[in-house]
Amino acid sequence: MVGKSDKDSNSGGGDKAEMVEMFLKIGLEEKTAKNTIANNKVTANLLAVIQEAEVTDGCDRTVGNLLYTVATKFPANALVHRPILLKYIVSSKIKTPAQLEAAFAFLAAIAGENLKANEFEDACGVGVEVSAEDINLAVNEVFEEKKSMILEQRYRTNVGELFGHIRKKQPWADPKIVKQLVDANLVELLGARTAADDEKPIKKKKEKPVKDKVSAEETPPLKPSDEEVNPYAIFPSPEENLKVHTEIYFSDGRVLRPCNSKEILDKHLKTTGGKVWTRFPPEPNGYLHIGHAKAMFVDFGLAKERGGSCYLRYDDTNPEAEKKEYINHIEEIVGWMGWEPFKITYTSDYFQELYELAVELIRRGHAYVDHQTPEEIKEYREKKMNSPWRDRPIEESLRLFDEMKRGMIEEGKATLRMKQDMQSDNFNMYDLIAYRIKFTPHPHAGDKWCIYPSYDYAHCIVDSLENITHSLCTLEFETRRASYYWLLDALGLYLPYVWEYSRLNLTNTVMSKRKLNRLVTDKWVDGWDDPRLMTLAGLRRRGVTPSAINAFVRGIGITRSDSSLIRLDRLEYHIREELNKTAARAMVVLNPLKVVITNLEAGSVMDLDAKKWPDADDASSMYKVPFSKVVYIERSDFRMKDSKDYYGLAPGKSVLLRYAFPIKCTEVILGDDKESVLEIRAEYDPSKKTKPKGVLHWVAESTPGVDPLKVEVRLFDKLFLSENPAELDDWLGDLNPQSRIVIPDAYAVSALQNAAVGDKFQFERLGYFVVDQDSTSEKIIFNRTVTLRDSYSKGGK
Repeated sequence: MVGKSDKDSNSGGGDKAEMVEMFLKIGLEEKTAKNTIANNKVTANLLAVIQEAEVTDGCDRTVGNLLYTVATKFPANALVHRPILLKYIVSSKIKTPAQLEAAFAFLAAIAGENLKANEFEDACGVGVEVSAEDINLAVNEVFEEKKSMILEQRYRTNVGELFGHIRKKQPWADPKIVKQLVDANLVELLGARTAADDEKPIKKKKEKPVKDKVSAEETPPLKPSDEEVNPYAIFPSPEENLKVHTEIYFSDGRVLRPCNSKEILDKHLKTTGGKVWTRFPPEPNGYLHIGHAKAMFVDFGLAKERGGSCYLRYDDTNPEAEKKEYINHIEEIVGWMGWEPFKITYTSDYFQELYELAVELIRRGHAYVDHQTPEEIKEYREKKMNSPWRDRPIEESLRLFDEMKRGMIEEGKATLRMKQDMQSDNFNMYDLIAYRIKFTPHPHAGDKWCIYPSYDYAHCIVDSLENITHSLCTLEFETRRASYYWLLDALGLYLPYVWEYSRLNLTNTVMSKRKLNRLVTDKWVDGWDDPRLMTLAGLRRRGVTPSAINAFVRGIGITRSDSSLIRLDRLEYHIREELNKTAARAMVVLNPLKVVITNLEAGSVMDLDAKKWPDADDASSMYKVPFSKVVYIERSDFRMKDSKDYYGLAPGKSVLLRYAFPIKCTEVILGDDKESVLEIRAEYDPSKKTKPKGVLHWVAESTPGVDPLKVEVRLFDKLFLSENPAELDDWLGDLNPQSRIVIPDAYAVSALQNAAVGDKFQFERLGYFVVDQDSTSEKIIFNRTVTLRDSYSKGGK
């Protein structure tokens, strides 16, 4: 591996007035110089460029402006070649923006490969002198080609467009001469500018197109975006991993530009066969949630799309938080989500290699044994102060680290820290802890170790040892990229390609493991698989399918843009899309109101056909529903007073019982309070000549005098009232008291009596439901997955 390290000024250290003065010396305007100081990254880049170009005493404005462009636009994958480009600029071999853009394109294409000077110079027009006559000829040709357009648009002509055409003919022409000739030709062709040329053009109102009455089937579907077609196209191939991964700025002026050497990359590619190798690395300290579904989609999905492999790696560096229960759950839920690991590994599998590399890190002078308490470490980090033990002799740290390993030092009395940069602008370079003492047996490694590596130390090394090609994680880890590459560079190890994507955050829930653990431990919910939680176990119990979850993740994309909170109804849209195709229809009445059909003979039962699917056309797509003298409708489907916008049952009004007959309310039996409705009397229309607007679901007695099938129905809703409860101090006070409503005695059609755990149904007019694991032979329990209402599709996907 090659780590490029250069001397450089640091934006966090120098006096701002001095830096502004330096920027003015290279010809920047004062406003530009002051705006630059406000941006730490651009400031650091520009200071580095000035230092590399050796123009700290100043230069002319043309060179300075090109240097500023280098500082802001130079391709990050070709930083190793920046000093060469700067020599061309300072010597005026590259002197125009067009040449500089061509240089950027050339260098971005070769990245970390060797630069061939002749090819570079040809691509950038080095040494090419374009005469004024040649420029004039090109300008005249363009004006002749565009004459009619220019005469029509006069001084409203897009001059930039003209410049583009001229540049195609003479890419290395002096832009100042081009501008002079374009201005002169415009005056010659159009004459002096008139008042009419300065008037604002009148905007023509667009005529509304006549809408054709075209059926939905004839309307051409929208073309999916490139990301929807292949969300993994943004990732580079493994053989491209020669580029500089990042720039690490040190407080002493050094700049580290870590990248793989050709020898190291070739060895890596030989091991992987040039295939993509990724890893899904959860910590086994809790149940996985929907955010992990996105991580799986990225890690497993990329490997599958490229014909590669994905490890399931348990990041088990903290023995106190990890349990066998969580390990078993993770493996099982990964399979349920539809992913198959290439291999299952544990970070603890590498404890010996990690220890040996820690010894090597000490030997190289990049780590030391520290005795500061956690409080002292926090204080020293806040003050950007070095530990008093930072510069202890290497042999002393080696001896103490060995004593830590052998259990000779008390827990909390020593740590191994990486010697990074306590004065860095990046707090993740503040001498992070590599090892700490814990006299706790490990769930996987047993009691062999009493020192355990930290995440910051182990994660990147195991990525390298497992030859991971793409190390993918969420954006909150972006600031750890410097530490990741610093450590691998310090040990001379292979560098994976690191890329961060936006975290998945849903409204009306919490997804931090700490908060989820609190909800479960304090029994605010009924375990990790409570259907109100956004854990994958909870979603599964609620009846959500893996394909719906993966479709949701694909829909939101895997870009770096921080999309903040994703509305819950966006997930519900994909759940409905899936269940609408797969869940059979059935009828259940949650709050039954008895209806006696007075004109039907007692003991009479008719078996009617009901549809499992909307387009059912054969016997296998039907189920039987009994229609008898006593039926039950939803209590909310009856009112004593009718109204125009009400389609339910009322005195004297008719409704259609779905799959059955129209009925008309003829009498209402009230309770002693003269308000409570106890029973409805109605007549049915066996001829079906009545055509009421309202259609109701219902359930009937299948045997006279015997209640219909009783089932328990659990109605689940959003767990929290606020969209973002995680940001509330009293987040537990925001719990929705109506998030779980149990209806113990709903009535269901008899066709549901053999429903098994996990079976999914659409209860007509109510929503989608699944049979819960708490069901017994005596009573079936249904969980509501989602309602039928779909607000998301109305607003657009």
